[in-house]
Amino acid sequence: MALHKGKGDRAGGRGYALNPFYGEADPVAGMATEPPRDRLPDGPMAPHAAYQFVHDELMLDGNARLNLATFVTTWMEPQAGVLLAECRDKNIVDKDEYPRTAELERRCVSMLADLWHAPDPAAVVGCSTTGSSEACMLAGMALKRRWALANKDRYPAGGARPNLVMGSNVQVCWDKFCAFWEVEARQVPMEGDRFHLDPEAAAALCDEDTIGVVAVLGSTYDGSYEPVADVCAALDALWERTGLDVPVHVDGASGAMVAPFLDEDLVWDFRLPRVASINTSGHKYGLVYPGIGWALWRDEAALPEELVFRVNYLGGDMPTFALNFSRPGAQVAAQYYTFLRLGREGYRAVQRNARAVATTLARRIGELGDFRLLTRGDELPVFAFTTADGVTGFDVFDVSRRLRERGWLVPAYTFPPNREDLSVLRIVCRNGFSLDLAELLLADLDALLPELRRQQAPLGRPERVETAFHH
Repeated sequence: MALHKGKGDRAGGRGYALNPFYGEADPVAGMATEPPRDRLPDGPMAPHAAYQFVHDELMLDGNARLNLATFVTTWMEPQAGVLLAECRDKNIVDKDEYPRTAELERRCVSMLADLWHAPDPAAVVGCSTTGSSEACMLAGMALKRRWALANKDRYPAGGARPNLVMGSNVQVCWDKFCAFWEVEARQVPMEGDRFHLDPEAAAALCDEDTIGVVAVLGSTYDGSYEPVADVCAALDALWERTGLDVPVHVDGASGAMVAPFLDEDLVWDFRLPRVASINTSGHKYGLVYPGIGWALWRDEAALPEELVFRVNYLGGDMPTFALNFSRPGAQVAAQYYTFLRLGREGYRAVQRNARAVATTLARRIGELGDFRLLTRGDELPVFAFTTADGVTGFDVFDVSRRLRERGWLVPAYTFPPNREDLSVLRIVCRNGFSLDLAELLLADLDALLPELRRQQAPLGRPERVETAFHH
């Protein structure tokens, strides 16, 4: 959640501009004063007037369907919207009061355990979260506590400091986890055309204080899968040589809801004994509106019991493992609806279509001649590209800026160490971004390229200016 600084709105603060039609039947009497923006109004106003103020301001937000930066679901069926509305007042943590919502959550965990090839789905421990960021925090906490229990003689009194190994391409939530829970982040940098974790380099960073290795199934930087099986093999070899037994967490925020349907022969999940836990975002390729995520552990041994709180709450014993407490059960109901609605074949059809759009659009952009593809959308339905060699009149930031003028949000950003020299554009193809919309994007890109080609040099951008790149 972003942090915001409050703005003063005291005696002379600016209020909303007044439209007399927002008032009651007598527009003059019904809206005689301007409501303040930055402090609570002195009194109430009519509900339709409050709605109109908020509605008008939100019109300035971008069109979510044209946001090709976000992985988050921007379209669901009307029936799902009805379910969300019906369940928005149910507190998911109150399992005694809302037992059927709790049962739907349990079923979703069981379905994911089966989808991810758990040896014993009944032994899997899992929960819903507000998204993958919370799920990753929980997974990281479990890794740290397992390590601490195994090193009670050295931590914390012995001065040992835990570390977590990952690629420099991880989502920012892992940096947050390491900062919040005092874990050293050991990141494998990018090298050359390798844009994600190298298995041997990851194993080389591990020592007796390593709580785990994070492998990402679907990098947000370019849409590529990290080689989870190769990472596990490198750690197996490390264990045979040194006795260090390092678990793996798979951050499957996006790929864990793509690979099971489109890449069934890819071994990345609980089929690998070293994989202790997996997370995914139900609100990404799980096809549910935000925010819903899932965290699953192979068995009870992977999630120390002392992290699970058992609360006597509103008349029932409630085991809970979460950073949040009260939150609506609506997204859980929507996730179960989507699982029930689509089934395996339905998910396969949706994800296959998204990948077809991504690979087609990537190919067409590559054919323009102005760009060089880094990935082609054949893993996650996501691809990254940069300007072609010899293009000196414009850069990716110019392209992003010009597409924004036409309503498209296509993020431009610089890669992490050691490839800060590489700046790219990235397109995320989600359900609802059809081939028809892709054709419109291509038409707009083709229309602005002649003007970009006439530029003498990139326009540049001031340092510290944010781009549209958000995970």
